[in-house]
Amino acid sequence: MRITISGPPGSGKTTACARLSEALGYRAEVFGRRFRDMAASKGISVSELGAMAEKDPSIDREIDSIILEVARESKDIILESRLSAYLTKMNGIDAFRIYMHASPEVRMRRICVREDEEFDRACAQTIEREESEARRYMMYYGIDTTDLSVYDLIINTDLIGPDEVVEKILGAINERNACERP
Repeated sequence: MRITISGPPGSGKTTACARLSEALGYRAEVFGRRFRDMAASKGISVSELGAMAEKDPSIDREIDSIILEVARESKDIILESRLSAYLTKMNGIDAFRIYMHASPEVRMRRICVREDEEFDRACAQTIEREESEARRYMMYYGIDTTDLSVYDLIINTDLIGPDEVVEKILGAINERNACERP
């Protein structure tokens, strides 16, 4: 089964992806890492690469084409990216699509810890990144990231930890599989 995990920065998607990968024995592809690696290879920040991507669609399209390629080639995989649910849906690729979210306060605290960043700086960079991505996705694909109708499961991670998140996901997957059996 293809599984997509999406959500804003700090929602817990990368942690959930890793733990779900372990639980299911599926390979996990985290496309945010590819974007960060691309920025690092150019010697610039993620925010700077995001600003460049607003003027140069080839930056996003390169990563997005890899998402589709990996999705088409792999039946049992977890794809973690902001657009994986939308891209698989738009291209007729079957997947179980998960959206994870948390309040801005919780997300910013998590990002500060993860990035070892000052709170105000982490907030500013994250907001800038989210706004840039929303503009690009609408401009390049006509995708409104506030439209959650493509998702099969939506999880608020404010008050639950990674183990509970994975339990919810596995429960929903088992329920879906039970419904699909003849």
